[in-house]
Amino acid sequence: MVTKALDVRRLGVVPYPDALALQQRLVEARRRGEIPDTLLLLEHPHVITLGVRVRQDRSHIVASPEELSARGVTVHESGRGGDVTYHGPGQLVGYPIFDLAPDRRDLHRYVRDVEEALIRALARFAIRAGRIQGLTGVWVGDEKVAAIGVRISRWITSHGFALNVSADLDYFGLIVPCGIRDRGVTSMSRLLGRVVTVDEAAGPVAEAVADVFGRTFAS
Repeated sequence: MVTKALDVRRLGVVPYPDALALQQRLVEARRRGEIPDTLLLLEHPHVITLGVRVRQDRSHIVASPEELSARGVTVHESGRGGDVTYHGPGQLVGYPIFDLAPDRRDLHRYVRDVEEALIRALARFAIRAGRIQGLTGVWVGDEKVAAIGVRISRWITSHGFALNVSADLDYFGLIVPCGIRDRGVTSMSRLLGRVVTVDEAAGPVAEAVADVFGRTFAS
């Protein structure tokens, strides 16, 4: 079984249900040792996703069904941890399918490692990001630039992170992002005062993930 290689797959725009199905297949393939650790990098069409603890509670979706429909936003249960999250064009979504056994079997460490990778990637763009104690994700001041929501099944990871690269931040007004009412959201493009593309951000993010997790890119 290959344990130190990282296969990065850039998939472009993928509908959310298709990405869920792909993750499920890859989790089983990783469990059987048929693939190395794999990082999916992609974008989603406009979608609001519900974490497992709020799948029966849509109070953090503040827009009406009619408004969501008019703006082309669908709603899906996700199976990940966390609250309500928005995904859409201009947002780099990363789904690590990693086997944390035998030496990284620690959920909290895994989340901190994902945060660290994003912090390092943002530093490549001269963006000083960090953490806020008690809150998950990556922040610049009081504004979240990346959300994290993970699932771990027998130490195989899925779901992951969403980095706001050039996303239209107005769409976050449709929800209470991650259930946090007193903080804002931002994007790389807003912070830098120029348009940053998802493709531009994907390479540094993949490199930072490989570095933090001690992986080398699969040939």
